[in-house]
Amino acid sequence: MHIVLVHGAGGTPTTWSEVTPLLTAAGLPHTLVTNPMTSLEDDIAHTLSVVEGVGGPVLLVGHSYGGAVITGVGRADAVKGLVYVAAFAPDEGETVNGIVERYPPAEVAKYMRRGPNGEWRSEHTDEYWAEIGWDVPVAQRAIWDAESRQSDNRIFTQPTGTPAWRTKPTWYLVAAQDRTLSTVVQRDMAARANAITSEVPGSHFTPRVRPKDVVALIETALAAL
Repeated sequence: MHIVLVHGAGGTPTTWSEVTPLLTAAGLPHTLVTNPMTSLEDDIAHTLSVVEGVGGPVLLVGHSYGGAVITGVGRADAVKGLVYVAAFAPDEGETVNGIVERYPPAEVAKYMRRGPNGEWRSEHTDEYWAEIGWDVPVAQRAIWDAESRQSDNRIFTQPTGTPAWRTKPTWYLVAAQDRTLSTVVQRDMAARANAITSEVPGSHFTPRVRPKDVVALIETALAAL
């Protein structure tokens, strides 16, 4: 089975830079998606094209906003399972904004900046890293800062269709000290999706700081499928 890895908002394939060597070492085929982040619909369409290009069964893995993407892409017949890594798992008709607005603001909110056309990006100050990504190694912070991209507001405001987690086997890895996507929100979404759930310590940057745990969950999902 082929693994397709989907990054979150502002992200790039380097989200998975600590995960992919472990997948390669384990002999697990995988592909990294680079979404345009112009709208949820565009990102779903782009990721679906990657899935279709695999030409075989797929396990989708999404981090953060990437969870909203795999929730839509996962309806494809080729997708056999979903793995959410500190990720959004919206229900039908929900938006990413709609989910977070039901809860108290996460600590990351104070570092979010909006561009002239409504696009979003986070401001990665020293204070940001100390509060939001304290466990990310300094060398990785520089890469993240250099490659981080703006996210169109439509990735957060377009609603989800029928969620794939209703019909596909689902796993969820909760980041227990997440200050970007609150742990409470993660637990609620995982429970609603009836996902097989586990928790790890650390910040929202789970693929970077807990790669072995991410790969262990992927291997668990593959074994079950």
